[in-house]
Amino acid sequence: MPSSKAPLLQVRDLSVSYQTRRGNVRAVSNVSFDLYPGETLAFIGESGCGKSTLNLALIRLLPKTAIIESGSIRYRKRDGSIIDVQSLNDKQMRRFLWSECSMVFQGALNAFNPVIRISDMVYDTAAAHGMNKSEAKDRVMDLFTKVRLDGGRVFNAFPHELSGGMRQRVLLAISLLLNPQIVIMDEPTTAVDILTQRSILDVLERMREELHFSILFISHDLAVAAEIADRIATMYAGEIVEIGPVDNVFYHPRHAYTFSLLNAAPRLSTEKEELHSIPGSPPDLIKPPSGCKFHPRCSFATEICQMEPPPLVAAEDEPLHSVACHHVDQVLASQRR
Repeated sequence: MPSSKAPLLQVRDLSVSYQTRRGNVRAVSNVSFDLYPGETLAFIGESGCGKSTLNLALIRLLPKTAIIESGSIRYRKRDGSIIDVQSLNDKQMRRFLWSECSMVFQGALNAFNPVIRISDMVYDTAAAHGMNKSEAKDRVMDLFTKVRLDGGRVFNAFPHELSGGMRQRVLLAISLLLNPQIVIMDEPTTAVDILTQRSILDVLERMREELHFSILFISHDLAVAAEIADRIATMYAGEIVEIGPVDNVFYHPRHAYTFSLLNAAPRLSTEKEELHSIPGSPPDLIKPPSGCKFHPRCSFATEICQMEPPPLVAAEDEPLHSVACHHVDQVLASQRR
């Protein structure tokens, strides 16, 4: 939750485009948000809404076909100084990664080099940041214990010798090797069973409390996001359309898209319920709709939605809850019926 502390990360008006044969795809459009010390901010939305592109832009790991068109990414170091991530040269960026901000990528098996052992990956990461082998091994063995792994077995193993859940926890441990302030997690519970998912979430929450890092959590699983996050940001067609405390967003959504997402997700707490799928498909980001990009699929849409894009503004009664929708009152009223 936002606090009196200064933001750890400030992103302002960030826009990212991919260059394709058909034209430029605006994958992220004028996104702004803050990340505070010790909090988890989750990004939710359909596939292709810009969640992963946004977070890859933060650590400058975008593919060559992508460009950051505009915006700023400002990070506050432990000494209180502010750095502009986009202005870092290659050497400075290598130092920034892992030591200040690390990432747990989607698909644990694909994130490892299949022909070298876990120990070699640990030593390579440590060497790149001036940590000796003995220190690195002691640190990672302690982290393996924290993530409920047998370090003696895992440290010298090849990736294929570990289960999916074990690989995911190895990634988490290595991402914390240099004690970063921010960890970006891209769908960390994808392709694992429900028990392994439960274990990963428990470990992640406990580690955050012990080591005091902040998390940017990317997920299309609403239940997982609701459980792990302090705040939720809903993305649609490259834009943040709603952001606020997790209880506010999930129990009293103010944007028609967030409301539609929740209505389309099954809940285990009810015996019978009617699910409502969202009609249509996400828009073509080369030629997006005018006005609100969600209006062709929105049951609340009116003429103003087709003409004017709504700004992302804080609610008068909930200053920590911001939404970009012309019909907040109607969305809230429909939940009281």
